[in-house]
Amino acid sequence: QVQLVESGGGSVQAGGSLRLSCTISGPLYSSHVINWFRQAPGKQREFVAAARWNDARVYYADAVKGRFTISKDKPEKTVRLQMNSLKVEDTAVYYCNRASGPGYESGSWGQGTQVTVSA
Repeated sequence: QVQLVESGGGSVQAGGSLRLSCTISGPLYSSHVINWFRQAPGKQREFVAAARWNDARVYYADAVKGRFTISKDKPEKTVRLQMNSLKVEDTAVYYCNRASGPGYESGSWGQGTQVTVSA
């Protein structure tokens, strides 16, 4: 049984930074990808970033390229999302999941962490 726990959310002013963490307990195989998604109030969940567990490939949504960085800490089984130059439109609940591909919404999910960016 896999569990994912997100942490690191909070409130910040526009232009600020936050670092989210997704800590995974349970099996992680070479085929797995850890995705970050977000969902703003009244909007559909959208893909943010992904990292393949067994190699260095990472993926980003256009909206966050150049501002967000995804990284892995394999011994800690943690995937982090460094978010810089935050914008008001980045406000959302951020979720991580363990899936079989980047941007895949199937698989196991965490409970989410709230990020609020104020002007």
